[in-house]
Amino acid sequence: MLKLSANLGFLWTDRPLEERIVAAKKSGFDTVEFQFPYDAPRETLKQALHKTGLPLLGLNTRTGKEGEFGLSALPGREKEALAAIDEAVDWAVDLGGTAVHVMAGIADEETPVRRCKEAFVNALSYAAGRAARHGLTILIEPINARDVPGYFLSSSAEAARIIDMVAADNLKLQFDCYHAQIMEGDLAHRIAELMPKIGHIQIAGVPGRNEPDEGEIAYSWLLPEIERLGYQGAIGAEYRPRATVEAGLSWMKTYRDNVR
Repeated sequence: MLKLSANLGFLWTDRPLEERIVAAKKSGFDTVEFQFPYDAPRETLKQALHKTGLPLLGLNTRTGKEGEFGLSALPGREKEALAAIDEAVDWAVDLGGTAVHVMAGIADEETPVRRCKEAFVNALSYAAGRAARHGLTILIEPINARDVPGYFLSSSAEAARIIDMVAADNLKLQFDCYHAQIMEGDLAHRIAELMPKIGHIQIAGVPGRNEPDEGEIAYSWLLPEIERLGYQGAIGAEYRPRATVEAGLSWMKTYRDNVR
């Protein structure tokens, strides 16, 4: 049975991050993942993780200035991008995490795509080398152009090409089913094809990004299929609850009942 991970950038956002960890444990999640934990006291987070026994999967690099959504594919911002990578790796190591999602960013429309790709590849090469010393995985995630117009990376095919260009064993694809359904569809086939490059999978309902029990994607079929295809990582619940988190967790029971 696949482990289920609570993305605490989306779930229980009405309380401090350390309290979200406790809530995830009480609700039956197997592990947690952060987005941007940098405003929380690191020692407090360590204590909450230790108290609950929940492993931390990973966290994101900072987004940069408002509207940038990352730094690593922005030419001229290399120094800031590498500093953000160093910071994220340090936090992941200290908190016992396993991965860092390096965010690409939204480049100026006049900046050539070639320059953005060069900056991104260089940043990822640095990140992979830095992370490898600590046994960490670096993740990149295609994000749909409807929610985040102009984000540098929006397709799984382009992510796969960039992974091949960097050629680092610890650089993997974060496959978010929500983003992939909006941009590409054909999820089961796409996941099967990309499986050797996938480091993490996330889920949410489409189109509303609510619980994974409504909308276009039949997760009751897809999650067992992902397991059948050989995926052994966790499934990240990265959705916006319709009401309280607890009120919408029937999808978790349905999945676990289906695979017993």
